[in-house]
Amino acid sequence: MKRILILEGNEDFANELASYFEGRKDYEVCGVSDDGTEGLKLIEKFSPAVTVLSLFLKSIDGFSVMEELRRQGKKTDFIVLGNFSDDKIINRAIALGARYYFMKPVSASLVGERVIELSAEPEFAPIRDKFERKRAGSLDERISNIFISIGIPPHIKGYNYLREGIKMAVEDPHIINNVTKGLYPIIGERFQTSASKVERAIRHAIEVAWNRGRIEAVNAIFGARVYIGTEKPTNSEFIALVADKLILESMV
Repeated sequence: MKRILILEGNEDFANELASYFEGRKDYEVCGVSDDGTEGLKLIEKFSPAVTVLSLFLKSIDGFSVMEELRRQGKKTDFIVLGNFSDDKIINRAIALGARYYFMKPVSASLVGERVIELSAEPEFAPIRDKFERKRAGSLDERISNIFISIGIPPHIKGYNYLREGIKMAVEDPHIINNVTKGLYPIIGERFQTSASKVERAIRHAIEVAWNRGRIEAVNAIFGARVYIGTEKPTNSEFIALVADKLILESMV
């Protein structure tokens, strides 16, 4: 039984997220609270696999919860919910252990999906099993680290669409040859949106990175001067490039 803790000040959202796990025999919501101090007590008592954590809480805020757990040496996977798109806020959350940072408003179902993804045992994560290697972190973590390094912020829609596309390309490299009729529609179905919106959001995410001018970071990650100056890859080129890198790393 995987325990999930919800620390969220919005009562309606907290209840909706808790309801997402009703009837799932492998999951138990071990607590719902809008108070950070109480949240620490619940973590101490139940040792949840995943904690959904809002930065705005009573008593102490989400950052203080994460800092205190780090000081105590206790571990839980955090999915952080915030109202800020500022890079400093996002990077601080990630540095303190956030596995995902979602900009509000966000759907409870999407957060629930990510909770299940994080808490999945290896046998239920075929992509990670297939390409598991001697490495630190999961496939999601490795993709997130790449995105952070080159400047793709977690709060934009294209972040999740792009990550999903890369994971699909890792699982089946041939899908990159059919992004318009294959990859985009599948992502759209998973996120309940259209293929055209997926394409535009992914293109925007890549443009954001290139507009931030972190080309040297891109070249450092891929081990060569892949792109120079303002030149940027197409959606399919970028997805293929990252997927190839992850696949090759997994073979080491």
